[in-house]
Amino acid sequence: MHRHLAARRLRVARLAALASGAWLAVGCATLAHAADPADITINGSRVHPESITSDAAGNIYVPSTGGTIYRALAGTTTAEPWIAPGAENGLTSAFGVLADEQRGFLWVCNNPPFGGPPQPGAKSSLKAFDLKTGALKASYDFPTDGPAICNDIAVDRLGTTFATDTSGGRIFALAPDGQALTVFAKDASLVGIDGIAFAEDGTMYINNVRQNTMQRVNRNGTDFASLTTLTLSQPIAGPDGLRHYGGNQFLQAEGSGNRVTYVEIDGDRALVVPIKTGLESSPGVTRVGCIGYATEGKINYLFDPALRDKDPGEFIIRAFPLPATRCP
Repeated sequence: MHRHLAARRLRVARLAALASGAWLAVGCATLAHAADPADITINGSRVHPESITSDAAGNIYVPSTGGTIYRALAGTTTAEPWIAPGAENGLTSAFGVLADEQRGFLWVCNNPPFGGPPQPGAKSSLKAFDLKTGALKASYDFPTDGPAICNDIAVDRLGTTFATDTSGGRIFALAPDGQALTVFAKDASLVGIDGIAFAEDGTMYINNVRQNTMQRVNRNGTDFASLTTLTLSQPIAGPDGLRHYGGNQFLQAEGSGNRVTYVEIDGDRALVVPIKTGLESSPGVTRVGCIGYATEGKINYLFDPALRDKDPGEFIIRAFPLPATRCP
């Protein structure tokens, strides 16, 4: 009992240091001194990346609204076109991406052309590409009962793949041996769902880009049970990509907040600490060792009439040191 009390006090002290920024500043300063991370330039025009992922080797994968998937090999500073859209793979506008090394897949959320005129019969889908060759392995259409946007992806410990549907307010599931997506959860309160990730203990967490919330998805076995909205230590703005960092800790990209935050969840509460600011509409984040990488979507160039016809310039994946205490 005394050990549990001591551990609790240590945890409270560490969270207090986090909230004050002292622990984070020391951790990042230490790491930044050890290695100066280099940004990565995406070799393409009007890329507008929505997500980002990485594999254990340090390769980085980035989608684009035009459908091309870019890859930066470990140690390089340029992401080159890797998978080009075509009739064979059906890529039109790629959103969420996730490296699934257990099966050797790159999961991709594909949607009808983003920002363009509707295409008859175009559907959102979850696609699996070979992580080594880029060849299409499988494609699973979203059920067509209303609007849908495949946004982000996570895989649980049993190998079930989950994909979020922002417009339809749904979470779809694909069993390890499944041939089609099934509805895991559907609720009006899920409209705006975006990022999805699992904690170390298997608990599912999501965020909502429209409601600026984070939630725990409570499950009864493998079935959806309910949602718990977390109490945040500070407001978040446009939460998007969500990546597991360790234990109950996550990295979260905030598009309209123009930042990446460290999130530590304790029960129904979440400590939110900014670790990279000054980004230009940042929808995605990933990590390679002790380095974080964030995409800049420059989304205003797609929707702002004053910017729509202007050149958004280069698209850069921003590199930054991560809190040293969580690095291997």
